Amino acid sequence: MNKASIRVCDCQILAHYQFEGEQYILTLASDIIAKQTKPGQFVHLAVSSALAMRRPISIMSVDLENGTFDLLYKVVGEGTRQLSQRKVGDVLSVIGPIGNGFKLTDKKLPLLIGGGVGMPPMIAIAQQAKDLDYESFAILGSEVPFPFVDKLADNNKYYQGAIRTMPELEAWGIECRLASLQGFDGVFKGFVTDLAKVYLDNLTADEKMQVEVYACGPHPMLAAVANLAKEYNLPCQVSLEENMACAVGGCSGCVVEVQTNQGIAMKRVCVDGPVFDAYQVF
Repeated sequence: MNKASIRVCDCQILAHYQFEGEQYILTLASDIIAKQTKPGQFVHLAVSSALAMRRPISIMSVDLENGTFDLLYKVVGEGTRQLSQRKVGDVLSVIGPIGNGFKLTDKKLPLLIGGGVGMPPMIAIAQQAKDLDYESFAILGSEVPFPFVDKLADNNKYYQGAIRTMPELEAWGIECRLASLQGFDGVFKGFVTDLAKVYLDNLTADEKMQVEVYACGPHPMLAAVANLAKEYNLPCQVSLEENMACAVGGCSGCVVEVQTNQGIAMKRVCVDGPVFDAYQVF
C-alpha cells in the first residue's frame, strides 16, 4: 500500500442516524476521501476530545457528487459510545482511506458475504460492482436487527422464505438477502454460509465459473466462508478484522500469519490488508 495516499482530514458530520441494536450510520464530508476510497478500505477517526486513541471503521459507501462517505458502526465500547453522541455539525479528525481493498476480477457474479460490522465493505464493493454492471448477490448476517430493513424483495426465488433485503442495495438493482439465527421475520434462519450454499446449489455449472467470493466479518465466519469457497472451488477474498493501535503500519500490533510463495510471513492487517486471499490466511 502507498502510505502517501493516506490523508488527515477534518470532516464535518452531515447526518447521524440511529437504528435498533445500537447501530448508527454516520455521513461525513470529505471530497478527498470520497474520491480516493476503494471497497474494503477504512478510516481511523478521533471519536472525541476525551479519547486520544482513534477507532478504525470500514467505509460503507461514497457519494462522489456530494463529496461524502458513510460509516456503519455499532456501539461496542466506550469509544463507539462517545462517537454515537456526536452531533450533526461536529467536526471529526479522520485519517484515511487506509489499507488494500477488494479487487474485482473478471468474474461477473460476485458473491458478497458480510457479518455484523463486516457488512459495510460488502455494501462498498456492491456499489463498485453496480457501476461495472456485474450481477452481485449479497448475503448479510447479524444477530441484532438490521439497519434500514423496511422493504420486501419482489422475487423470493429459492431462498427458503428469506424475503427481507436491504433497500439501498435493492435500489441499486443488487439482489440481497439477510441471514440470522434469531428468527427475524422474513430473514433466512441459519448462518450466512448456509444461505450461500442454497444460492450456489441453484446456479448452473457455467454460472459457478463466474463466481468469486468476497467476505468480511468475525474470524469464525471468515474461516467458514473460506471452507465454503474451497468446497465449491471458488476464488475468495476476505477482509480481516483485527484490533489496531496506529492503523498506519507503524506499531505492527495487528500482524497475522500469511502463507506466501516464500513461506509464512507476518503481515499487518492495517496496511498490508485488510483484504487478503482467503487461502493465504485460512
